[in-house]
Amino acid sequence: MIQHSPRKALIIGAGIGGLAAAATLRRVGVEVQVFERAPELRPGTTAVSLMCNAVLALRSLDIDIAPGLDKRGAVFDELKFLTRRGRPIRALPFREVSDRLGASNYAVHRADLQQTLLDALGDESVIALDAAAAEVVSGEDGVEVTFEDGRTASGDFLIGADGFNSAIRRQVAGADEPRPGNYACWLATVPFSHPRMTKGYAAHYWGRGQRFGLADIGHGRAYWWATKNVPPGASGHLRRGKEGLAGLFAGWADEVQEAIRTTPEETIVRITAQDRPFLQRWGTGRTTLLGDAAHPMLVSLGQGAALAIEDAVVLAQHLRATADPVAALRGYEDERKPRTEGLVAAARALSETEQLEGLFPALARDLYFRFAPLSKLTSRNEAVLTWPPLG
Repeated sequence: MIQHSPRKALIIGAGIGGLAAAATLRRVGVEVQVFERAPELRPGTTAVSLMCNAVLALRSLDIDIAPGLDKRGAVFDELKFLTRRGRPIRALPFREVSDRLGASNYAVHRADLQQTLLDALGDESVIALDAAAAEVVSGEDGVEVTFEDGRTASGDFLIGADGFNSAIRRQVAGADEPRPGNYACWLATVPFSHPRMTKGYAAHYWGRGQRFGLADIGHGRAYWWATKNVPPGASGHLRRGKEGLAGLFAGWADEVQEAIRTTPEETIVRITAQDRPFLQRWGTGRTTLLGDAAHPMLVSLGQGAALAIEDAVVLAQHLRATADPVAALRGYEDERKPRTEGLVAAARALSETEQLEGLFPALARDLYFRFAPLSKLTSRNEAVLTWPPLG
């Protein structure tokens, strides 16, 4: 291992990507300071898929989060695709692939993933709260960030891990408009039991212009999400309470209706489905971007959290390999762009297919997915889940 003198990283954002970056950089000898604009660490009330490529990436730096995920989340060995009434379309087996690769795939509450990453970080004192970044100045010898309350901090380089509406992205590349997915999405986690909700259950229910996802996230809890097509540009304006949401999914599988029925209305989160045009320049000087700040994506692939963690690992590897932080940042960006650009595009294409609304297009989608060779579907999944990525 190449050893360099300690350097200091300023990390803007304490979400999944920011915490992963803090843990990986500390592992390679970089001093870190994390700044979060919220007054407290708030992981949200929803859940995520954390796929095995993220676990394997961290393991390459001798960070093993599997024990924490085993304790807090739920392993899923297959993903079922069902009709709106719960009839089978296809099940994708993940167990064989994950056994071959050496790590499991998880469904986990955001709070539990956050705690697992905090455990990997090992020192919460490096996190400063209520610190909203306002301006970054990158010079030849370092970088300085000014916060909205007038505070400043300086370091050797800065990582913008501040999410979809990243202030650092706007400074690096200018403002850009979100790219709508043209559907609204509702999400929730809830204590839940149902005869079909077995241990490790993970299923997507496909309708016409609507989807529903249901997953076991451990400890008697379920995570669900629901989508509904809306006219282009209107997804940010659609409002529908629990009663209206139940109406949208009336007649769907019993477990779908029951999940909505048992969820307190105030815990249902509504988001706009959107990503952004892929950004070709992630950084300048001693500043770079990571995770959703760099490459926000639609959720169909379930890879948003994993890609942010991959980013953190690759960044740490480049910083370990060279004493020049600017060269390390540009090397990290060059390595990550091809994979992330491809997966952002794949997530959008899959989302458009899954949200098909016309009778015959939706029927063709279901028939293709039912009869496509399993080897072809498995090969695509394995290419995404493999770490290091296939060349």
